Amino acid sequence: MFGIPGKQAVSLTPAAAKQVAKLMQRDAAAGLRIGVKKGGCAGMEYTMDYVTEVDPHDELVEQDGARVMIAPMAQMFLFGTEIDYQTSLLESGFRFNNPNVVEACGCGESIKFAES
Repeated sequence: MFGIPGKQAVSLTPAAAKQVAKLMQRDAAAGLRIGVKKGGCAGMEYTMDYVTEVDPHDELVEQDGARVMIAPMAQMFLFGTEIDYQTSLLESGFRFNNPNVVEACGCGESIKFAES
């Protein structure tokens, strides 16, 4: 919908692709659906849900056995984002390296996009 021909809307690091594929297999999911919603101290939050079927309106990204669907209302906010999966001594989880974010809260859970 908001893409550039020949370029995926989002990309996954090898660690993220491995984790998404692993969780897809474990949960018998069709893929990971990502989006954004209003909330948090900066105004918006990412959403992530494993789903059993692909919505025909979602942007579909397939990489190294992982399948990520982007909800239609989130596509313009997520274009160009790299999704990573990081593990440390205290926590592990997905990280969004999103060039469209202009501000994020200290906890990293809430984001703000440029006003158009």
